[in-house]
This record gives sequence, structure tokens and C-alpha cells, in this order.
Amino acid sequence: MKRLRRLLDSLSVYLPLIVMAMLALGSWWLVKSVPALSAPAANKPTRQEPDYSLSDFSVKSFNASGRLTREISGAQAQHYPASELLEIQRVRIFVQSKDGTRMNAQASQGISTDDGKQVTLVGSVDVIQHAHAERPQLALSGERLVVFPDEDRLVSAQPVRITRGSDVFTAQSMDFNSSSGEYALKGRVRGTLMPKP
Repeated sequence: MKRLRRLLDSLSVYLPLIVMAMLALGSWWLVKSVPALSAPAANKPTRQEPDYSLSDFSVKSFNASGRLTREISGAQAQHYPASELLEIQRVRIFVQSKDGTRMNAQASQGISTDDGKQVTLVGSVDVIQHAHAERPQLALSGERLVVFPDEDRLVSAQPVRITRGSDVFTAQSMDFNSSSGEYALKGRVRGTLMPKP
């Protein structure tokens, strides 16, 4: 009986160490057996193919009073999650600002960011800002134009043609503020100003 008691006393000294070793082994086994939970989600590759596509679509935006402020339509669109871009074929855009100025744009292709803060129009770009108040109708044409809808800006780093009323301008690049009606023309700028009647 004394031997058994001594054996139990000796084991009780090492019992906490044995329990801690078993818990450590159990934790190690748990981590190794469930690797998917420990892998960070950031390492997951982003899809390179489109995650959705649209055909003959139209997307409209309205203000709080229910007035149409923006409409984007196209023949076909595909969204690419890797680049967070929406590519639209035969795109048409209608925008109406707070002061009532209306603008229509069309191009062979449009590339929009997910947040809609930048739209790049490519190929046979035509933009018309309709006459409003004292401003005459303004028409822009070129091969590539970047639109910043929230800033009411249109920017082109390629040659553009501007027709304001009966006046015609050409330039190598342009930065146009559609709300103020001001535009900066750079490069080789040419203009034909017609006399006012």
C-alpha cells in the first residue's frame, strides 16, 4: 500500500506537466487539421473573367425629388472584378445637372470605375451640352474623353474638336468644366470665331 501511495505522490507532481503537454499537442493538431480557417482571405486570387454581363441595358439615377439626373445605356456590358471596371459597348450617357443643363454623350466603348466617379469614352466620341440660359449649344468630338461626373469635368489628352454655337475650336488636349462653361485648351489650338448677328 505504501508503494502505491508513493507512486501516486510521484505522479501528482508531474500531472500538471502531463496535462499541459496534452493540451499543447491537441492545439497543434487542431491548427494543422483546419488550414483553411487560418489562411488569410487576401491571398485568394481575384477572378480575371467577367463576373456578370448585361445586354441592351439602361441604368437610371434619380434625385430626392424624383427627377432623372443620369442615365447610362449600352448594347453590351461586362464587369471585371480584378480591375473593378465595367466595360460598355456602344455606350450612351445622359446627364442633367442641378441647374438644368443637359448633356448627351455617345461612344463606341465606355469604361467606368465601380464607383462611377470616372468614365472613359473611347472611339468616335460625341458629346453635346444643350443650350441653357445664356450658354449656346456646345459639341465636343474626339477619340478619347475622360468624364468625371461628380466634378462636372471632361478631360482629353488627345485632339478634340469643339463647336460652341457657330464658333469652332481644335486643340491637342482639353480640360472642360461643364458647370462653369470654362475650358482649357492646350497644344496646337486653332479657332474660328463667327461674328454675332
